[in-house]
Amino acid sequence: MTDVLDPLLDATFKGYPHGAAPLPRSRVGAQGWNVLAGDLPLPLAVIRRDALAHNIGWMQRFADDAGVRFAPHGKTTMSPQLFRRQLDGGAWGLTFATVTQMQAGLAAGARNILIANQVLDAADLGAIAALHDTHPDVRVVFLLDSEAQLALIEAVSVDRPFEVLLEVGVAGGRTGVRAHDAALALARRAHDSSAVTLAGIECYEGLGNTGRSEDDRPAADDLMDRVERLARACDAEGLFGADEVIVSAGGSGVFDLVVPRLRVGLARPVAGLLRSGCYVTHDQGHYQRLVHAVNQRLGCSDAQGLRAALEVWALVQAMPEPGLAILAVGKRDISYDLGMPIPLATCARASRACVPVPEGWSVQKLNDQHAYLHLTSDTQGLRVGDRVCLGISHPCTTFDKWRWMAIVDEDYTVVDAIVTCF
Repeated sequence: MTDVLDPLLDATFKGYPHGAAPLPRSRVGAQGWNVLAGDLPLPLAVIRRDALAHNIGWMQRFADDAGVRFAPHGKTTMSPQLFRRQLDGGAWGLTFATVTQMQAGLAAGARNILIANQVLDAADLGAIAALHDTHPDVRVVFLLDSEAQLALIEAVSVDRPFEVLLEVGVAGGRTGVRAHDAALALARRAHDSSAVTLAGIECYEGLGNTGRSEDDRPAADDLMDRVERLARACDAEGLFGADEVIVSAGGSGVFDLVVPRLRVGLARPVAGLLRSGCYVTHDQGHYQRLVHAVNQRLGCSDAQGLRAALEVWALVQAMPEPGLAILAVGKRDISYDLGMPIPLATCARASRACVPVPEGWSVQKLNDQHAYLHLTSDTQGLRVGDRVCLGISHPCTTFDKWRWMAIVDEDYTVVDAIVTCF
């Protein structure tokens, strides 16, 4: 069986040195490889060590200071090594979107798991039930949003009820009960069912984030008002079956707006649960824009807040016409769903000196393996064979393109590595 924490890496992994012998992941950092020395083939995704450590500590302190628990969303990275760092940093547990994803969290040592999604398939429910039998110390909670889902759960014969959170949704959004009366009726059905235990209320506020406080604050407040109203109604009728009620929300865009609303005063103890995910490496695009507004609301500078830790390095493959450089990197290697890659720096072929790109350079199109870098009149002496550092917008969809990533220090020496389990 593969050791997911320390698997063997080899040259079939994109970005691994062509002539290097296979190595356990834990030994990669001892090889002395340097990205700018040309020791690894490009394209290559790297995580900057110091920014990574800063982000893990920053978000955990934010949750601790706010008096809530933290279960970072694992689907962002699907990396057991990063899960282990988050748990060691103080995370209460981990969040996932599927039962399959949950397995990587278990391997990393998580003992509290939230599946922030509806579980209804018999095979998935059976896997959770089997886990209860083999690992009674592991707690798994998932979301409930319809009587149809509850009927499917009740059709599965298990010895122990499943813990569920009732999900509050928004009109035009994805999952979650839309109306208060319907949600309360479902809570009553869940309370009367022997198949589930109602453990709390959940929502997700991140679908319509704009980065404008005047829009985001009222939207978050409206959703959290609905969560609180439902929690109080369920509490008043004694519908919660757990000793402690979980109230959960929080992506990586407006987490500061929902966290103060997670500490609802009820008759029984309440555990607020934050579950941001993209914060761990942050980005240079979509989330940078959203978190700039978070920093303003928190009264801290962008330099004090989350830092972009994930980069993709690529070669200049061709300069076929004035003002255009073709980079050997594409949709198979880097995010493009929430914005094109952002050129950050160049490094000449025979140099280790990084130079910021001139203002106005932009990637305007991607193919599977090519990026179209449009230049200003100042090409800064860019040549075929030079290296270009690209920032990303939306870390989730860069992580899922790499089986491993190098962790580098400030000089781009590889000091560690992570793998992914997509």
